[in-house]
Amino acid sequence: MTGRALLFLLFVAFAPAAYGDRMTYEEAKQRMNPPPLPEFWVGDVADLPARWEQLRVGKCEVIATSPGGRPLHLITYGEREDMPRRANFNSAVGARNLADYLDKEAREKPVIFFVGPVHGHEVEALTGLVNLIQIMETGRDLTGRERGELRELGQRCRLLILPAGNPDGIARFEPRTAFGMTHAEFQFWGQGTWSDHRIAYWPDSKREHPRTESETGFLGCYFNDAGVNPMHDEFFAPMSTEAPAILKVAMQEGPDLAVSLHSHQAVPVLLRPAYVPLDEQQRVIALAEYCYELYDARGLPHGKPFTAQAEGGPRPASFNLTSALYHISGATSFTFECPHGIDDPRACQVTLEEILEIQLTLYQAMMQFALDAKAHQTDQHD
Repeated sequence: MTGRALLFLLFVAFAPAAYGDRMTYEEAKQRMNPPPLPEFWVGDVADLPARWEQLRVGKCEVIATSPGGRPLHLITYGEREDMPRRANFNSAVGARNLADYLDKEAREKPVIFFVGPVHGHEVEALTGLVNLIQIMETGRDLTGRERGELRELGQRCRLLILPAGNPDGIARFEPRTAFGMTHAEFQFWGQGTWSDHRIAYWPDSKREHPRTESETGFLGCYFNDAGVNPMHDEFFAPMSTEAPAILKVAMQEGPDLAVSLHSHQAVPVLLRPAYVPLDEQQRVIALAEYCYELYDARGLPHGKPFTAQAEGGPRPASFNLTSALYHISGATSFTFECPHGIDDPRACQVTLEEILEIQLTLYQAMMQFALDAKAHQTDQHD
């Protein structure tokens, strides 16, 4: 099944009976009933600066400021290996010699870029990445569980961790978790409402961009304070600050692997990257197969690998942030969707603890996959 076909089926499965569902901000506030959140759960950006002040191993830098005045922090582990460059990636492709951009095979360590939620209500990845940072610092996650194997893998890589790709949207997400929400409540917080308080269900929620005050009731957490969804910024003429900062990191670092971390109602799945070569899609398929094997071994749900394909048809896939990550850096890039655990019989039923395990297992799969690829490159040169 293709990534586009999967998204269509999910839309059909979760589409409301009528698009006339209405909800005001006051009604949504009254309906808020999140579960008691465990200490390992991170659903806000307010305390992130204080967390980063405690770093002893990782390095923190602010790479941009959101329209709402909130910092985008990049946390890195492992020293950067400076490699000679003669061209940007696009020109190196034109020269038919990618090493003119960056000779990735000459690096000792693979570089992995984790892009945290650019949709503010999808805080499952924020939780996962903050726990990953804790593991890299102490060897334990925020539950206190020992994670030495994951830390050891991380120490053999250079990790680029952007915990919050849209801090404005995350700050707007007052419940701090979608766990246990109804489908309508989840859509309200995620996609927002139109000016008449109709919930802006996906995909119609993307029909106006940026979101303007005249068309909006509640600005959902998809968007920053300027109404821009970083996943669909205008990458050739940026409308906001987050996406250009993310792409600048990718351009400078030339990651081997890059993931844009998202969440949805269904099972965990790695989606097909659009507008990238078929062999890049095959690499993501191979990673998905390995990740799903780990999920099986740990009793965790997952989807099926997608089928590689070229773009086409009257409604082709969008060129989004994941696509742009490849075209600016040559990274094997993909979107990952994690379940929220919303209260719907059609949704993937998971606990908060399982959500954390789903996130950390993906990170482990990515690290091992990148290390195996690096070892294979070394064997070929010997």
